[in-house]
Amino acid sequence: MRAHRRGPAVAAATLALIVGLPLLGTDVGHPAGAALAPGDRLQAPVGTTATGTLAPASTAELPTFSYSIKRIGPVRAERMSHTWRPGCPIGLGRLRFLRMTYYGFDTEAHQGRMVVRRRWAEPVVEVFRTAYDARFPIRRMWLVDRYEGSDAKSMDANNTSGFNCRLAEGGSHWSQHAYGAAIDVNPVQNPYVKGDIVLPEAGEDYVERTPRRKGMVTRKVRRAFTDIGWSWGGDFETLKDYQHFSASGG
Repeated sequence: MRAHRRGPAVAAATLALIVGLPLLGTDVGHPAGAALAPGDRLQAPVGTTATGTLAPASTAELPTFSYSIKRIGPVRAERMSHTWRPGCPIGLGRLRFLRMTYYGFDTEAHQGRMVVRRRWAEPVVEVFRTAYDARFPIRRMWLVDRYEGSDAKSMDANNTSGFNCRLAEGGSHWSQHAYGAAIDVNPVQNPYVKGDIVLPEAGEDYVERTPRRKGMVTRKVRRAFTDIGWSWGGDFETLKDYQHFSASGG
């Protein structure tokens, strides 16, 4: 390729553009967002995409979806002490740590974190890619360790989450979350309902599913999970778990 000499003004403009672009990392050959704290906003500069290529300002309001998939290393394992321990039904080697872009309630792009079973890592990413492209709002996406492994606290915080080594609600057997094969989406807007029991309590206003409101599971999100072979708790007969999607249907 022939090199072209650039004047000082052009060089300065080029440097300014480069500095203004977000830093991207990669994993397993896919683009991933810069390492930000959970909930931090990701926003591409006006006139650019998340990969730094020029784009019309009208299409540059949010960065493109990005993600990474990583093994659970020693540091991450230590941080997961509230959600995984010896005796859990699945080992850390069969789990994967995901970083994914999600569309927030504030209409901004955020960097979320989630742990799921290795075999479901890529399919789950595709589900949330679909959700992001559809601008489906997610309140937050943190590991349940942030809530010391408490499902109740995670639900109260309206946290979208995956793996958590715990028993099923009201049961004595392992939840599908303990296998990394279940995800709860916006628990407040999509509560667990069994008779007079509503979890979390803030979900009372969303027991009635019509009209559809911000954060409530949409047909497009349900279809995205169905496309990877997962079932929706909103279809349960003896109770309704509107937030819950799982590989086994339980």
